Amino acid sequence: MTFDVATTAALDRRLAKEQSERRLPSVAAAVVRSGEIAWSGAVGAVDGHAGGEPATTDTQYRIGSISKTFVAVEVMRLRDEGLLAIGDTIGTHLPEVPFGQVTIAQLLTHTSGLQSETDGDWWERTPGGSWDELLASGTALRFTPGTVFHYSNLGYGVLGELVARLRGRPWQDAVRDEILEPLGMHRTTPRPTWAAAPGLAVHPLADLLHVEPEHDAGAMSPAGQLWSTADDLATWAAFLAGRVHDVLAESTLREMLRPVAVNDVPGATWGGAHGLGWQMWNVEGRRYAGHGGSMPGFLAGLRVELETGDGVVLMTNATSGLGTATTDLLEIVRDREPVAPKPWHADASQADALDLVGPWYWGTYEFTLALGADGGLRLGEPGQGRGARFTRDGDRWTGTEGYYRGEPLTVERDEQGRPSRLVLASFVFTRTPYDPAVEIPGGVDPQGWH
Repeated sequence: MTFDVATTAALDRRLAKEQSERRLPSVAAAVVRSGEIAWSGAVGAVDGHAGGEPATTDTQYRIGSISKTFVAVEVMRLRDEGLLAIGDTIGTHLPEVPFGQVTIAQLLTHTSGLQSETDGDWWERTPGGSWDELLASGTALRFTPGTVFHYSNLGYGVLGELVARLRGRPWQDAVRDEILEPLGMHRTTPRPTWAAAPGLAVHPLADLLHVEPEHDAGAMSPAGQLWSTADDLATWAAFLAGRVHDVLAESTLREMLRPVAVNDVPGATWGGAHGLGWQMWNVEGRRYAGHGGSMPGFLAGLRVELETGDGVVLMTNATSGLGTATTDLLEIVRDREPVAPKPWHADASQADALDLVGPWYWGTYEFTLALGADGGLRLGEPGQGRGARFTRDGDRWTGTEGYYRGEPLTVERDEQGRPSRLVLASFVFTRTPYDPAVEIPGGVDPQGWH
């Protein structure tokens, strides 16, 4: 699909403005809708000079920390195959680490307490060493595991070694074979190949360029090694929006996109969090997921609005200077090409649960139970008090949102087959407040209501 001419022109102008006003040597971007590229563009020359080779959406740029999302997906694939549990301590699989009590989930969500960078030379600008050399350089906890969000590049170096150990081959080979090749992302590689932009720094006070170093980061490479193109990274945005093909179970992707760790700054309203490998944002009630990336000479961004599935990717070969283009491009699309709401239609499959709807009482609190368009149940308003949503799980229901997420809901019926009790995490809901006709833990006062 493609946007109309006016929308395309607006997107082109915004990208050109970013390249010109932010003094970026080159920039490439793409917008994804319904799993396909709906717009893409590139501005500038890859070497930053007039008359140089023009950038295209097939130009490779280093994507920095977006690499972490590929590592995280491979970790979850290992989990789904039964080779690990994310609640495992890392010492279970890598017994040589001095922080063996840290869990895999804590490493994925940056709540391990592990130091953010290495103790050696500036790892982003110097060739990396082996896993043994990384451990020997000194690795320590800065915080008690599980108590604070602390972004850790080192933590993803550890996860890369975990993938390598369990796959029996380097992490980048596992990612290539298990993720990139099945998705057709042939231009995403650990090192630059043909038509790659050089990493550049732009002088803050002059129109001059400085070439940045490029190298293999070794054991730290899982934190930011990969190179990609706007076209290829758009496929990854479509993956994040739900077009997972056979690479990952849809339920596992949803699990990864639950905000776990809040990136809290005292005195500021927080709007960012981290899930299992993905960054999350809550902007005026809109939920986004994705990741940013930076390495010397490069900046990149990937963001998807989870409700609509619209996504944007953007990459440039500059050490600094990228502005708000990533979010602005999405806003242009949202304002000019809003996603049409899904049409309503009747659902005959709800008939067998129709007798559950209506008022139910938790003590003296009234909750309305309704059937949702997805075939599930909605108890009250999820996010308000004990409101929750449930999906059918055999002969019972399981919470998917709200207070009772993950908890079982059992419907009990009387001799006539009518629903009389909802038992939810040991709490009992009845059709009337403290219904004397049904059993309620603690009993009902013989005087009744008086």
